[in-house]
Amino acid sequence: MIILAATPIGNLGDASRRLVEALEAATVIAAEDTRITQRLLAGLGVQNRPRLMALHDHNEKERAGDVVALARETDVLVLSDAGMPTVSDPGYSLVAEAASQGVTVTVLPGPSAVVTALAVSGLATDRFTFEGFLPRKAGERRTALEAVAAEPRTMVFFEAPSRIAETLADMASVFGATRRATVCRELTKLHEEVARGTLAELVEWAAGGVRGELVVVVAGAAPRKVAFGDAVTHVLELTRTGVRMKDAAAEVSDLTGHSTRELYQAALAVKNG
Repeated sequence: MIILAATPIGNLGDASRRLVEALEAATVIAAEDTRITQRLLAGLGVQNRPRLMALHDHNEKERAGDVVALARETDVLVLSDAGMPTVSDPGYSLVAEAASQGVTVTVLPGPSAVVTALAVSGLATDRFTFEGFLPRKAGERRTALEAVAAEPRTMVFFEAPSRIAETLADMASVFGATRRATVCRELTKLHEEVARGTLAELVEWAAGGVRGELVVVVAGAAPRKVAFGDAVTHVLELTRTGVRMKDAAAEVSDLTGHSTRELYQAALAVKNG
């Protein structure tokens, strides 16, 4: 089978017992960076020296078939540099290929920068969306931000320290300077820092330069002021595209602030004539 294993995002003390046992027993490891995997083995005191295969963004599609074929004969442990494979890391194409060929895929859960940052952000955690890395080019980045400007759920982004100041400035421009956000730096590491505030405040915070691995958590957009009748119409429009009325009412409720129950009942009354 294929075993997706989460690795520490910083502190090696977060390695689970199951991860250590899997590393000690592994005969084959498909790793995003084999050098980092070797350091992980050494850091955890694992004496086992399994076969290491490179599986990264640049070769995953080409190697997925070979790894799946190998997994028919022996367990293949899949590791990214940190956190859970497939989550903004290699692994998606491999899992898709394994699923299409009927090869078992299982998971050793563990650390996740996305969930860790969300938990410590101080922003709403009941519903969220992970947006990964934004485009590097300024124009493309702004276009991507404009596409999610009205997103009502909390949003989680990854960003490089060299671009964080520009990204926060673009977020303040597109989302509004008063939108609440949190920047998490070096999570679980010695110099961990969590900066909370408005986007305007965080732009100032980042002005002097920021180092380390970063996760940005941004509050969702406030519900738009939409007349109840227009909101009901929107619910009905969604149902005509195949969305269940209950789900449509919930979606429009998030966007407008109107009660899901009232939207559902009103839309149902209109539909039933």
